[in-house]
Amino acid sequence: MATLSFHPTRIPHKHISKITSFAKPSKVLFPFSLKSSKSHVKPLHFQSNIIKTKLSVSTQEEEVETEEDDYEEDDPTAEMSYLDPETDPESIVEWELDFCSRPILDVRGKKVWELVVCDDSLSLQFTKYFPNNVINSITLKDAIVSISEDLGVPLPEKIRFFRSQMQTIITKACKEIGIKPIPSKRCISLLLWLEERYETVYTRHPGFQKGAKPLLALDNPFAMELPDNLFGEKWAFVQLPYSAVQEEVASLETRFVFGASLDLDLLGIEIDDKTLIPGLAVASSRAQPLAAWMNGLEVCTIEADTSRACLILSVGIATRYVYATYKKTPVTTAEAEAWEAAKKACGGLHFLAIQDHLDSDDCVGFWLLLDLPPPPIGAAFLPMEKKDEMKRKGEEIETECHE
Repeated sequence: MATLSFHPTRIPHKHISKITSFAKPSKVLFPFSLKSSKSHVKPLHFQSNIIKTKLSVSTQEEEVETEEDDYEEDDPTAEMSYLDPETDPESIVEWELDFCSRPILDVRGKKVWELVVCDDSLSLQFTKYFPNNVINSITLKDAIVSISEDLGVPLPEKIRFFRSQMQTIITKACKEIGIKPIPSKRCISLLLWLEERYETVYTRHPGFQKGAKPLLALDNPFAMELPDNLFGEKWAFVQLPYSAVQEEVASLETRFVFGASLDLDLLGIEIDDKTLIPGLAVASSRAQPLAAWMNGLEVCTIEADTSRACLILSVGIATRYVYATYKKTPVTTAEAEAWEAAKKACGGLHFLAIQDHLDSDDCVGFWLLLDLPPPPIGAAFLPMEKKDEMKRKGEEIETECHE
């Protein structure tokens, strides 16, 4: 691993010392619009040779028709069932899934629900609308099986999802057909696709309701104390050239290092090889077990909270830990702000590296991370006092119909 900058500090309650000024980041501008990783695949919902389904806003009947070459690209009521013909179906072993209401009303004035499924490369893309009185684990289980059968792909080994209020339904549906459900915000392709669908599909739908409040808000809990098994011994703000970051990502497979990567080509991220990417290096004499524990957490992001003089680690759907603390001084605050500014300049891209020693050339664990805003649908954050109530509401969807 390329040499990491900055001197270490004890984690979690020692001072940051001997830190030189953070190098001024090069500003990198790029759009967060998804693009296909294969040139022959048309982007997102503009696919040919798919099955199109319409959910009428004036009736509750579904009008299904098979489209070959004349798919209407501008029809916001069109649904999708697509598999990249050059992708080996057996290679798609993990899906990303969202099952939630949309800001669209049907003839009864009730919100329409939608199932959106993809894999991380968008080789598989599926969308389907549902009326809100059929939302339960049986409907979801049947839809998952249908996707597998209709597209000729095996049922996935894992399904990631990012809405905690739907955890009961999704978990039950997955377990009944032998799929491992993974609550995680590392559904990057799905989240960005939903953002694009909001602009290109939902806002143009005849039943779109501007300013509609989300039925299932997103959790934004207070950060908790870090479990003992996740503590490191030293940490430091660091930077690596983008070329070195790419090398570390490549090593995840070749050296069997713990961690996770992102498909930057798919995400449309273009960064010069010399651009410095900010990260956090954590050193531990028990780096191997520490990295193994971290590997099971679905690490999402790291943020510097300058008001509380700490670093926040976000994992899973809505779990946030106080990962490290430091003495609040003008110097340490400036360093933390500079680190956050470097992230912003790189479009939110950053990393977590776990090492035996901070001056080591190798990583035991390496996670490429990306700050993302919440999707426009379900963008409101859930107040802490409403969390249990909303969780119960998500569970009640299993048995209650919305009149």
